[in-house]
Amino acid sequence: MAAKVERKEYPISMRLPEADVAMIDRAASLRGRSRTDFVRDAAVRAAEDVLMDSRLIRMSPEGFAEFMEVLSAPAASVPDMVELAKRRAPWEPGYTAKR
Repeated sequence: MAAKVERKEYPISMRLPEADVAMIDRAASLRGRSRTDFVRDAAVRAAEDVLMDSRLIRMSPEGFAEFMEVLSAPAASVPDMVELAKRRAPWEPGYTAKR
């Protein structure tokens, strides 16, 4: 008797309008991916985003008080970020590349 093999991949089927399929195919082509790989990656990424947004974070009352203290403290300047924010963007007049 043949041993039962546990399935490692499961098919998902959906109906999409032609315009949606064309857009997906075009985007997949630009990424050098198959439609299946492109849709799978997009679906998994979207699922991860939803799960991360709904994740419950637990901490002790002491830990929460420390967390709130850090959030309430005045913001500290980050010199590199300040300098970056002052630079002109490449599309702005007077832009010079910094070496």
